[in-house]
Amino acid sequence: MARKALIAREVKRQKLVNKYAALRKRLKKEGKWDELDKLPKNSCAVRLHNRCQLTGRPKGYMRKFGINRVTFRKMALEGKIPGLTKSSW
Repeated sequence: MARKALIAREVKRQKLVNKYAALRKRLKKEGKWDELDKLPKNSCAVRLHNRCQLTGRPKGYMRKFGINRVTFRKMALEGKIPGLTKSSW
C-alpha cells in the first residue's frame, strides 16, 4: 500500500483541478497566459497521476476498473468483479 501522504497529495491535486477547471479553460480561450501563470501549479490536470482506489499503487493502473493489476487479479480470483472469470482452455 502506498504512503498515506502520497494518496492525500493526489486527492488534494484532484480537488484543485476540479476547482480551477472552468477558470483555466476560460483563460486559455481568451489567451491570458500571464493570469494563467498565477494559478496554483497543481491546478493543472497534467499533474494528476492515476492511482489504485483501494491501495494507492501508482503503477499497473487499469482505467476501466480504477484499480491496479495486482488488486484486480486478486479480486477476480475471489469472484468480487462481476462478469469476470479466469480463462482456461
